Amino acid sequence: MPNFETLLSGDRDQLAVERAISEFRAARPVVVEAGEEASLIAPVESLDAAGAGALDAVAAGAARLVLSGPRLHRLGASRREAGALALEKVDFDRIGALALERDARLDAAPVRPTGAERAALTLTHLASLLPAVVAVPVQRADLFGAPFARVSALAVSAYRGKKVAGLHIVSRAKVPLEDAPDTEMVVFRGGEGLRDHAAVIVGDPDFGQPVPVRLHSACLTGDLFGSLKCDCGDQLRMTARHMAENGGGIILYLDQEGRGNGLASKIKAYALQADGFDTYDADEVLGFDHDQRGFDFAADMLTQLGVKRVRLFTNNPVKIDALAAAGVEIVSQQRVHGRATQHNVGYLEAKRDRMGHKFDADIAASRASEN
Repeated sequence: MPNFETLLSGDRDQLAVERAISEFRAARPVVVEAGEEASLIAPVESLDAAGAGALDAVAAGAARLVLSGPRLHRLGASRREAGALALEKVDFDRIGALALERDARLDAAPVRPTGAERAALTLTHLASLLPAVVAVPVQRADLFGAPFARVSALAVSAYRGKKVAGLHIVSRAKVPLEDAPDTEMVVFRGGEGLRDHAAVIVGDPDFGQPVPVRLHSACLTGDLFGSLKCDCGDQLRMTARHMAENGGGIILYLDQEGRGNGLASKIKAYALQADGFDTYDADEVLGFDHDQRGFDFAADMLTQLGVKRVRLFTNNPVKIDALAAAGVEIVSQQRVHGRATQHNVGYLEAKRDRMGHKFDADIAASRASEN
């Protein structure tokens, strides 16, 4: 008999979560279990009228729309806490309005979500989807043998920590870069779900001394296409050039697009920004907090590379606090400025004024050039 346990090596709970993430990404519902309760959960982002009708057929008036705290606050709730709204009917139009419309308001009082419903919101984050789901309480007999993936709420809550603990190097090679020809890329797997992260080692930094380090979250629009809506591409290339010219350093390139919201949600936020929302209000309309990223795994990447002390290149106090809390000694901090332009100055001001980022002089100069 073949040993399928070997083929399915690893934690069974972890495997169940990864299957659930994949099902969410493929627009299929999953069953989330919490103790004696179970709910059939469908992400709103991929729900269509036919899917809403299918859920309504099994809901018997007991379905609920589960929304994140930021989205409920945007709808008019006094508290910034996740909650559930009763759905006597799985009404596709009502769900779309409450979960997605920018000017929608609450039409019922939210109640505390169940353990399964909270876990479902965590799954949307792991799957890089909008934090909104429809939940239908089910018994095993209700599913009529349907082959839905099943996962426990406990497994979902423990998943990220296990992935961080399992972070490991999967490949490395020399990759010469423009302005930084002596560069090695080291790819790690783990951290935020099924993702890869890269340590870009520029030059030959002395690991016995504090190493220049930048934590850079992936930005497809800025890093690759040179978007003028942000300063990410400038920060990335200027840091690499500076490190190449000054003894080397490490850029941790983290797969956390759109402050952890994912590329699709980032582009949705851009559409809202075009209508006057700042970067943080746009994310809140979509149901996201101001920053969904985690940086604890970045500290583990540094540890595995043998780095204990760093000179951190960042404008973001959250990154400083996160690395320090993870046990990395930060010897000094250096700001990283991209170009402030008429296209990104509002974005930079929002980061400065609402999240404490540091780049006052560049913004002032850009504002002056507009007048």
